[in-house]
Amino acid sequence: VLDNTPFYAESGGQVGDKGELRNEAVRFDVADTFKIQADVFGHQGEVLEGEIKVGDTLNALVDVSQRTDTMRNHSATHILHKALREVLGDHVQQKGSLVDATKTRFDFTHNAPITAEQIRRIEDIVNQEILENTATSGKVMSLDDAQKTGAMMLFGEKYGDEVRVLSMGRAGNAGHYSVELCGGTHVSATGDIGLFAIVAESGVAAGVRRIEALTGAGAVAWVQQQRATLHRIIEALHVAEDQAVEAIEKTQGETKRLSREVTQLKTKLAL
Repeated sequence: VLDNTPFYAESGGQVGDKGELRNEAVRFDVADTFKIQADVFGHQGEVLEGEIKVGDTLNALVDVSQRTDTMRNHSATHILHKALREVLGDHVQQKGSLVDATKTRFDFTHNAPITAEQIRRIEDIVNQEILENTATSGKVMSLDDAQKTGAMMLFGEKYGDEVRVLSMGRAGNAGHYSVELCGGTHVSATGDIGLFAIVAESGVAAGVRRIEALTGAGAVAWVQQQRATLHRIIEALHVAEDQAVEAIEKTQGETKRLSREVTQLKTKLAL
């Protein structure tokens, strides 16, 4: 435990920072950061060199790459939340989230699977906000003043007397697209998110759906993997890309016909 720290402690669905604490004699690998009390952060990890003692002065070095990827995913989650309400309806409410360097996972109230067309519209909205590349804004204010801004508040969440209001993106030219109470780390502009791609949608409980999505380099890698898979399918079918679906449907139909024919022949042989 340090007297002060730049490390973010796990909170609000965002995982804790990783990094290193060190001086000339000590090197401590930080695998996780968590809250012991509201204003007391614990750094959990392994002493790699030397020995840590009370009173030591240490340099705190956050893993910038992991922090940056986590920020992309967290900021995308805010825009995703607003996009879900726009596409599915105002009944959508956040029921849980997990944001780390690899992905964002978002649980929300909705009573039906999301269609492919709805997923496309949600992705379009989020990526349009990314392309706008508008600056994000975080302001600390009283809870009463925050409520007057119309900021999204999570039902059941306990807030202090002072809160941080995070505003992000623009819908046309009429103010910020997403305004929520949040104490997490975020990108300085929506363009920093890079790319947003939904990779999974499922039901996790009655009336609760889950979306998993990727941003930045993770989203690019996923798109490249999808393209590589498509190319292997095209090569196996020996058709052009725009004929792949038709070729698969034709192959499936032929397979069913041959299967029926085999069954009929087996019956004749048995008789």
